[in-house]
Amino acid sequence: MEEYQQMTARQRKWMFYLLAILVLGWGVTPWQPVFLGLLLGSIISFYNLWLMQKKIKKFGEPSTKDKPQRGLGTITRMATAALAVVVTLQFEEHFHLISVVLGLMTAYFVILIDYLFNKATD
Repeated sequence: MEEYQQMTARQRKWMFYLLAILVLGWGVTPWQPVFLGLLLGSIISFYNLWLMQKKIKKFGEPSTKDKPQRGLGTITRMATAALAVVVTLQFEEHFHLISVVLGLMTAYFVILIDYLFNKATD
């Protein structure tokens, strides 16, 4: 369980770094709608990552105690992604839709990169 907690802390740290870079890109570059879309999608993606990590931790605990297990919150994560798209469509002058969709996938890229880096060090 200690290894899982280290992994989740690493992934959250990398997401914070990515969010900081996106904020800098939004503030410095002329492509503000693109970076704002990436930022919105990445914030929702970070929330989904945190929610998924929390649910996975709770999912693993009952399996050792023979309690009934609940789901991993897939509907909740899909609903937050849909909310991001609705906000983007409502404020099209501020957000770039494709950037929001790419931002929604950032947590999965972070998980993959974290896995590849740790696989290489093992």
